[in-house]
Amino acid sequence: MACVTSSVSYSLYNLRTKSSNLTSATRRLVVRAETGMSTTIEKLGIKIQRNPPESTLSQLGVRKWPKWGCPPSKFPWTYDAKETCFLLEGKVKVYPDGASEGVEIGSGDLVVFPKGMSCTWDVSVAVDKHYNFE
Repeated sequence: MACVTSSVSYSLYNLRTKSSNLTSATRRLVVRAETGMSTTIEKLGIKIQRNPPESTLSQLGVRKWPKWGCPPSKFPWTYDAKETCFLLEGKVKVYPDGASEGVEIGSGDLVVFPKGMSCTWDVSVAVDKHYNFE
């Protein structure tokens, strides 16, 4: 890791010395949670960066993008262009057409939807987001 705080080092030390029954994967997970590291996944064509650093949001100009919001609801949507959005609030399960499962996104996620994707949004907690179409 490029940047590890002393408290994280101490926590990892405690895991290694006091909790030797934890796997290395668990240790990595704990360190990741304590440092607030960003994680990126791609599922069913949707890219999600959870907890992106402020530097990433600034570089993209996210706070200058338009905002959109909606109450809890369910509706179909087709992306005529690639959309990148940052969820300020909310919780959504997105079901791409033809997929048997959904993709959960929520507050603090930076999400990229590909051009041409058709899906259904199932909004369980009201959404407030910044968005940008390319």
